[in-house]
Amino acid sequence: MSHRLSIRAATLTAVLLLVLFALPAGAEGDDEDAAAAAAAKVLANANNPLANMVAFNIQNYYYSSLYGTDESANIAWLRYVQPFGRWLLRASLPISTLPTAHSPDPVSGLGNANAFLAYLISDPSSPVQFGVGPLFGFPTATNDALGTDTWDAGAAAVYFNAKSRTVQFGGLVTYQASISGDDDVSQMALQPFYMFQLGKGTYLRGAPVWAFNLENDTYSVPFGLGIGQVIKNGNTVYNIFIEPQWTILHDGVGQPEFTVFAGLNIQFLGK
Repeated sequence: MSHRLSIRAATLTAVLLLVLFALPAGAEGDDEDAAAAAAAKVLANANNPLANMVAFNIQNYYYSSLYGTDESANIAWLRYVQPFGRWLLRASLPISTLPTAHSPDPVSGLGNANAFLAYLISDPSSPVQFGVGPLFGFPTATNDALGTDTWDAGAAAVYFNAKSRTVQFGGLVTYQASISGDDDVSQMALQPFYMFQLGKGTYLRGAPVWAFNLENDTYSVPFGLGIGQVIKNGNTVYNIFIEPQWTILHDGVGQPEFTVFAGLNIQFLGK
């Protein structure tokens, strides 16, 4: 019970933060079209995975129910983004609480870290951007139930379309396979994302991850629809959101049935 209470407390905290950040935050004067265009670009880039700026993200997935079990689970991701010219590095580290078949209590600790280096093929000033590059996975899991004992390699491709001030969309595709270690890994993930701007930094959103384990032929395809708030404070942009997700297709025991995806993305615009 204690782990479930702690997970629910974390989810409640995310909801409360969303409410706090959603309060009116004051706006710049909109008497100039250039200012409006700049504000629209900030809002679009708040969800642009190829935005040319340093960023730090805290994203949490609370799986309230898993197919074929009576258990719940939680995975929090810490992500750091660093641009290098037309290259963009994104490094991610999961902190997980997962059920295990060998114990009545869940296991908590670090999962396998990963990083990809995307090269921006399109013009950095274009509202439509595309990047592609290598991806690597690292055996940082502190328990066998939280990750694999493998070094992985693969590739990632990212697309983002911000031609419209109202609707932005795109997707992330990744594939990785084990190149050394005691386990066999072959997995692909597709993450479509779609945002609809409501005004004053508030937007509707969806960014579900469609996960396919090609090694054991299991998969999970969720659909998400949530709400977010973007706030610019000086040279820092805060993007806080909450997004319920429902799995519409799946195969395999332990796949998430219902997920609450919440997070805080912070971008540093520089001078």
